[in-house]
Amino acid sequence: MGSHLDSQPSGGKFDGAYGVMAGLEVLRTLNDTGVRTRAPMEVVSWTNEEGSRFTPVLMGSGVFSGVFTLEHVRAQKDLEGVSVGDALSQIGYAGSARPHKLGAYFEAHIEQGPVLEDTKTTIGVVQGALGQRWFDVAIAGQDSHAGPTPMETRKDALLAASRLVLEVNRIATTFPDYARGTVGFMQVKPNSRNVVPGDVHMTVDLRNAKDATLSAMVDELKRKVVAIAKETRTEIALAEVVYFPPSEFAPDLVASVREGSKAFGYSHRDIVSGAAHDAVYMARIAPTAMVFVPCEGGISHNEIENARPEDLAAGCNVLLQAALRCAQVGKKEPSA
Repeated sequence: MGSHLDSQPSGGKFDGAYGVMAGLEVLRTLNDTGVRTRAPMEVVSWTNEEGSRFTPVLMGSGVFSGVFTLEHVRAQKDLEGVSVGDALSQIGYAGSARPHKLGAYFEAHIEQGPVLEDTKTTIGVVQGALGQRWFDVAIAGQDSHAGPTPMETRKDALLAASRLVLEVNRIATTFPDYARGTVGFMQVKPNSRNVVPGDVHMTVDLRNAKDATLSAMVDELKRKVVAIAKETRTEIALAEVVYFPPSEFAPDLVASVREGSKAFGYSHRDIVSGAAHDAVYMARIAPTAMVFVPCEGGISHNEIENARPEDLAAGCNVLLQAALRCAQVGKKEPSA
């Protein structure tokens, strides 16, 4: 149980890639030291965790855990009309693997927030993740000339969208339990300097640590959508595309992350993940835990995202210890 990593991964763009690299480092360390576990260990790189090009988010782990069918996911299309199935085939990633039973699931990740760095803490012991509800919003008004059209007769879709953005921010800042609210995408048509916008497509992302509070946030959003549509003489359609409730990770696996931190003398603290991770879906079918390490400035999903090599190595060491506690150590393989 005293195994550790002698080398440090280099800093740089990590986000979800760090989890895969950390897993590979764990397996290489076990192989290099001749350690054989009683339970087999695997490393996985999930498809489309972020949901940037295709929705829903967390596609690979969603299919593995039974949240989505493979057929449903393969049929989803991007803004250009390309399906997931076609995109995977084009790059040679349309695999044939099938889900199987797991004894436990661990995931290492940068925090994607500022808490660990601000508190000068090396390891985040993740208790669970915020629940999320994502919406696609379509606002229909009327294109019209910016000069001849009086203000009082306009059906300005962008005005409606702007008011909705403010309401999303208000909801997130007035509700308790780690409430979050974001409008991260907006498409305006005809997007012309002298034309009142007649069509807007946008997204709304609501998050909370408690499912009841998250539902209350959604109810408030729906009430405001009705009011804004009436005030701006527009039609607003709200379609929910992602929903998963707040998740709690397995207490014994979480404890193994904490003990692994203690074993190396790393500073550590309990933390809740504000971001979605594949661990959220995997927790539905297997005991699950996560290891967080700091990222510079709390910045993620940005080209300047970075993490210190020593923090990345610390996360790998904790992941190694937690995985060994779970998989159990058998006899050492003889040296070659």
